[in-house]
Amino acid sequence: MVNRMIVKIDEEKCNGCGKCVSPCAEGAIQIIDGKAKVVSEELCDGMGFCIGVCPQDAISIEERQTMDFNPQAVKEMQEKNHKDTEAGSINCFKCGKDENERYLMPLRHGKESIWVCTRCLPALIHG
Repeated sequence: MVNRMIVKIDEEKCNGCGKCVSPCAEGAIQIIDGKAKVVSEELCDGMGFCIGVCPQDAISIEERQTMDFNPQAVKEMQEKNHKDTEAGSINCFKCGKDENERYLMPLRHGKESIWVCTRCLPALIHG
């Protein structure tokens, strides 16, 4: 065990929106039972890219005694996540088509981050 900086998620504040998941390139944060959780402390590098995207201010960084950061475990998690995304895990908010069926773009709309395919984008723009 070592003392190091690591992400802490306040489950009482967390609304489960999942906005913190994609900034965590190591795969340490996942939504479980409707709340964001650090699934493995050895995956968290403590950089805190997830903090700025949390609309509930539920994420902080704290120094505590925990297991050392494990780059090999991160690599394995990233490979697993890559295999999962090959099945098309991102969908257009309007038609539901996944990234294997249509070209999807990230977009801010109505103060939310969404994915929209190029076929649904004109309707979103023009109403």
